[in-house]
Amino acid sequence: MANDAAALARILEYDGLDRVADPLAGAVRNAYESQGEAGRQVKNLVHGVWLGHPLHPVLTDIPVGAWTAALALDAAAGEDPGMRRAARLAIGVGLLGAVGSAITGLTDWSETSGRARRLGLVHGLLNIAATALMASSWLERGSDNRSAGRATAWAGYAIAAGSAYLGGDLVFGRRIGVTHAAVDEPEEFTEVARSADLPEGSMTRARKDDVDVLLVRQHGRVCALAHTCAHLGGPLSEGTLKDGSVVCPWHGSEFALEDGRVLNGPATQPQPRLDVRERDGAIEIKAAG
Repeated sequence: MANDAAALARILEYDGLDRVADPLAGAVRNAYESQGEAGRQVKNLVHGVWLGHPLHPVLTDIPVGAWTAALALDAAAGEDPGMRRAARLAIGVGLLGAVGSAITGLTDWSETSGRARRLGLVHGLLNIAATALMASSWLERGSDNRSAGRATAWAGYAIAAGSAYLGGDLVFGRRIGVTHAAVDEPEEFTEVARSADLPEGSMTRARKDDVDVLLVRQHGRVCALAHTCAHLGGPLSEGTLKDGSVVCPWHGSEFALEDGRVLNGPATQPQPRLDVRERDGAIEIKAAG
């Protein structure tokens, strides 16, 4: 395992990957942006904004599960033609799932940067190799070349397993797809700013002890959200204040001021909201009731 970690670290330090990753990520984003409002809606759909968390991990279960079933059917098939057909069908289902997984994964990946983007590129390339081998297995089986079909399926499955390991590191090590909007929510109203420091139509970052929030005064009302963006931790106070929403400066995620819901991705999880009151010239916040 130590050797695996060292090899992974070397991959992440190789900036030559950026020469492929950065233009590709830009091309993916431009493909959506060029379609205007329709592209924005499709991108939100693919990210999983409607689902409340990324769509990609939901779809990755399809190829992994289907290909596992195919190998199990191979092991039990013997000379049974029905079992062999079922194994080929399972591989085909996995290939269809791999298409959806690739589209969602590529879209999510295009909004990453640095080491996570490099790791995601390797993860994607391994998935392409695994899918190509599974497609070859599906074709070989259709030509009744059972031995070649099984061999390529096992090779593809092994590569897919390695890719899944990298996918796990992206989620649990790099926190891609995991909310970054951590905030200490006091149980009682706690002063975090003075009312005079927040004029109408403005926003500011307020910090006190472990509390770190975005305060916005708009239309005579003060709203409070967690300061760090749920997507990848961008500073919302440095973003763009719109009528009823704030846009993260890093990747363009947009959140409603009223309740923190996601209006535009790549964020899929809502921004935590806090209750606010003004008393004796002070702005106080506490955990939302």
